[in-house]
Amino acid sequence: MKGSFFTISFHLNFSTLFFLLKKLFENKILPPFLNNFKEIFQITKMRTVFFLSIAFFLFCQCAQKPLQKIEPKSRVVSIVDSTHLNNMVLTQIFEINVSRDKVWEAFTTKEGWESWSVPIAEIDFKIGGLIQTNYDKTAQIGDKGTIRLHIINYVPNTMLTLQAELTENFPEFMKEDSKELFNVVYFEELSSNKTKVISYGIGYKKTKKYLDLLKFFIAGNASSYEQLISYLETGNPIKF
Repeated sequence: MKGSFFTISFHLNFSTLFFLLKKLFENKILPPFLNNFKEIFQITKMRTVFFLSIAFFLFCQCAQKPLQKIEPKSRVVSIVDSTHLNNMVLTQIFEINVSRDKVWEAFTTKEGWESWSVPIAEIDFKIGGLIQTNYDKTAQIGDKGTIRLHIINYVPNTMLTLQAELTENFPEFMKEDSKELFNVVYFEELSSNKTKVISYGIGYKKTKKYLDLLKFFIAGNASSYEQLISYLETGNPIKF
């Protein structure tokens, strides 16, 4: 049975490859690696043999190469959980090869924020305090573009809850729900030099508008977290 299966599989794949090559040459749509065969195709009269030869050559080359595992480029895993009745949760998880104390400092101090997230930050770290930042390195805190994150609560080195003041840059439908939107970040010590961070974005309504918006948040947050990982693991602050 195994031999029969291999024979059928080989025949189907080889036939498909043969047909594809035939169409490519007849329509003169050639990928670069087939350009070397163009002149032979134009002068040969035995075109069936020609196609069979190339198909067999390519098939054998592919068969000799082992399958390669494709690793994701980002170390940040993003999951949108829409199983809740009316809301969606954006979960983003990553691990950093440094102690939990260092990760906590990166999230809760002026030096930390300015090393991986933004060029300018002011931190009043307490319950009811503010994390204020600006992406414009020529601006000052309070200028246009200042982002304010309210510190709702925290457990030292373990958990941090933030709520953003939504500026004019955010869509109206999101501003209407601003009091329900939170970012809850957990810091889990895996070892003395390894920390898992789990970030939950909660309060997003289960609508197409929010789903489209989450695509932007996923990419933006992942990029910021990659900067955090780079800064903490190399010791080199991000250049803004």
